Amino acid sequence: MSDAKGETVVIKKYANRRLYNTKSSSYITLDHLAKMTREGVDFKVLDAKTGVDITHQILTQIIMEEETVGGEQMLPVNFLRQLIGMYGNSMQSLVPHYLEASMDQFRANQSKLREAFEVSIGANPLAKLAQQNLAMFKAAASAFVPSLTDEKPAKSKDESGELAALRAQMAEMQAKLDKLGKG
Repeated sequence: MSDAKGETVVIKKYANRRLYNTKSSSYITLDHLAKMTREGVDFKVLDAKTGVDITHQILTQIIMEEETVGGEQMLPVNFLRQLIGMYGNSMQSLVPHYLEASMDQFRANQSKLREAFEVSIGANPLAKLAQQNLAMFKAAASAFVPSLTDEKPAKSKDESGELAALRAQMAEMQAKLDKLGKG
């Protein structure tokens, strides 16, 4: 379904409500168009008989289906009421530009938030400690049951030393347990 950036895929809508993808030479559904939209494929829908661009109506229809069939609604009732109230208002011509700019800003903020979260996880000393604890746990588990860890990753000198130290501690603990069991 994905397409080269910059190339607009033409979809024709016939009177029988069928949608035809002229690029793939196949009939598609609104679900296919929704997927294409999510993948960033640029397309336009034309009425097959008149050649009129009906992309707006088709995208609105996809939103309606997503809102009714999808289970979880994205557009709150109060927002919809306010949007309907803007039709015929003197500010109506500004609303599309405002909504588009707001959505662009939302996406930019979402991306920045995701990046900040990833950076904070990497710089978080508790996350590093958790990773070290997990590595030590795996090393201890492999000392008791070697078959649990079949993989043999390449180890640095520090990891080898830590592992050797852990094994030595485990051997000492086992010797003490054996001694306590005999006594």
